[in-house]
Amino acid sequence: MSKISKDIKPDQEQSIGKIAAPELPYQPRDPKNYRPIIGFIGCGGISAHHLRAYKDARYRVDVLCDLIEERANSRRDEYFPGASITTDYRELLDRPEIQVVDIATHPADRVKIIEDAIGAGKHVLSQKPFVLDLATGQRLVRLAKDKGVTLAVNQNGRWAPHLGYMREAVRGGYVGDVLGIHVQLHWDHTWTKGTLFEKIEDLVLYDFAIHWFDFVSSLIPDRKVKRVFASKSFAAGQEMKIPMIAQALVEFEGGQASLVFDAHTKFGPQDNTYIAGSKGSISSSGTGLQDQKLKYVTKDGVAEPQLHGSWFPDGFHGTMGEMLCAIEEKRKPLNNAEDNLQSLALAFAAIASANTGRPFELGEITKLWTPSGEGK
Repeated sequence: MSKISKDIKPDQEQSIGKIAAPELPYQPRDPKNYRPIIGFIGCGGISAHHLRAYKDARYRVDVLCDLIEERANSRRDEYFPGASITTDYRELLDRPEIQVVDIATHPADRVKIIEDAIGAGKHVLSQKPFVLDLATGQRLVRLAKDKGVTLAVNQNGRWAPHLGYMREAVRGGYVGDVLGIHVQLHWDHTWTKGTLFEKIEDLVLYDFAIHWFDFVSSLIPDRKVKRVFASKSFAAGQEMKIPMIAQALVEFEGGQASLVFDAHTKFGPQDNTYIAGSKGSISSSGTGLQDQKLKYVTKDGVAEPQLHGSWFPDGFHGTMGEMLCAIEEKRKPLNNAEDNLQSLALAFAAIASANTGRPFELGEITKLWTPSGEGK
């Protein structure tokens, strides 16, 4: 028998005592006094989660904008009955009382709106994924800095209770140096069939996995990423026009990350996340995004943090609340657009790798890969 098998006993964890879970700031925060008037642009499906979160947080949304007036009317009637409606976002930006703008349109349409919002002196929360190429993102970041406004990204997964707690455990030094980050998601994403999402060739690695590329990036902000390797394929029997299976490996200085996405799992969904560190580990598991249970293990014992809240709508409360707190406190928000460019760089490298079959260094791919092979 090897030394490893001798030293690690099946009941080792059971022999370790229980310890108290660290108290960590994983839940959304609200500013103490800053209560700006918010304008909302883009009243599609995801907007319901934004607006529900803002209503629950008692934020003030005074103007809703959408090209389809009926959609804006529907969102207004459900969440902010006193708000006004417009189909021209420039009318919203012309209103001096609007200080903050949430832009929830699709990426290609969003750049011009963000530019104009920054030019109008508004603080901006952009829907994710932020941009389709890093150069555009860098330009928008510079514009915001020059104008003295805050530009943040709605990476709402950062305030999913389990991901938020795990991130804060790492930030607080509770697991030591991160050695491994491993994510396995098995769920049914075929609700996107027949929607605009089905036209996104790399839907799983781009629109969905950006949450976990951002999660990885938030855990290792100062660690050099060496390279990214990924693959994608069609699930047996799938009717979707795009690949529904994907995976990615991220090599970073002193550690590694693996992300597995089975987006065509019809039965028995599973969502598991594990972080291995030099001082401890923390893991989360459940049947989906909303029902996660955590376990934190160190040499001193095992803790099982009891979480409160859920990704929807807390994630959307968290993104806006963090930006408002940052504006009030005169600092960068955790979800600032500049840092989000590294998350996008991970996603772009993975997508390019899945399409070419070879690994890429971080930053080597600067744009979202297209069928013509353009990524640099």
